[in-house]
Amino acid sequence: MKSFKGVVAAPMSPMTAAGDVDEAAFARVLEFNLQAGIHGFWLAGGSGESIMLDDDENKRLATVAAEVVGDRGLSIMHVGSPTTRRSAAMAEHAASVGVDAICCVPPFFYQRTDEEIVEHYRVVAAAADLPLFAYNLPHMTGVEITVDLMRKIADAVPQLRGLKHSAANFGTMMEFLAMDLDCFIGNCTLLLPALAAGAVGCVDGPPNMAPEVYVEIWNAFHDGDLEHARDAQQRGILARDILIEFGAQRFHSVLKAVVAERIGLDNADPRPPALPLSPQERAHVLAKAAALGLTPVAVNA
Repeated sequence: MKSFKGVVAAPMSPMTAAGDVDEAAFARVLEFNLQAGIHGFWLAGGSGESIMLDDDENKRLATVAAEVVGDRGLSIMHVGSPTTRRSAAMAEHAASVGVDAICCVPPFFYQRTDEEIVEHYRVVAAAADLPLFAYNLPHMTGVEITVDLMRKIADAVPQLRGLKHSAANFGTMMEFLAMDLDCFIGNCTLLLPALAAGAVGCVDGPPNMAPEVYVEIWNAFHDGDLEHARDAQQRGILARDILIEFGAQRFHSVLKAVVAERIGLDNADPRPPALPLSPQERAHVLAKAAALGLTPVAVNA
């Protein structure tokens, strides 16, 4: 069984000019990250616009990732949706194509009870019979997986392996670690302090755009070179800042523009209603990325 740790990129989902998922471009995004030393992928998460995709599109991303990544890294497929039936079907498919694990936000939109959330996770996990990572993303889902709720999930879901912790309450990570869960911090600006506290790594969108920067943090920390790690972490913060300069709503537009420029994709548009960057915005973003060394690279097929 693979070890769940490292810098795990949350890759963007490229689109064709017609607005469909571009599987060939997605494979290229994965190769770019693998060749930069990324340890794995959190597939079809928030950075991958998963809730903007239909279930069949998400399933195709899982299939492509399983084929491309194979034994070269982790493949953790997000199967979260508002309904247990849909999530379980995507989980079953993810297992059938050979991903390493599944992850899942709690059911959102309606305010569910703890009992409903726990049952949702139980059914979804059973459908895949793979390691399950809870996805704690309260600022987007409206549901926080508290320590108490996580204990209930752990008691009912034997497949629970860990979580991506993207809640603002960073301190609860220590309590999740005390539960013997593999905890990935969901904020790449906290990668270094999270590693020092015992996190197994980081899952976030910026490493998809700047994989070499965050892999450098990981390597320097594990080499015991904290000064180098701090310098790399500061560059990682500057890289993240590029993505949010125009506001959180433009995150996907900026992420796609930079990744497309770096690896030579023809289209960098997000899925509507999100709007692409204007030519002026794109030039500004790419100039800031270049100043950090995030320039075009060759990607071996």
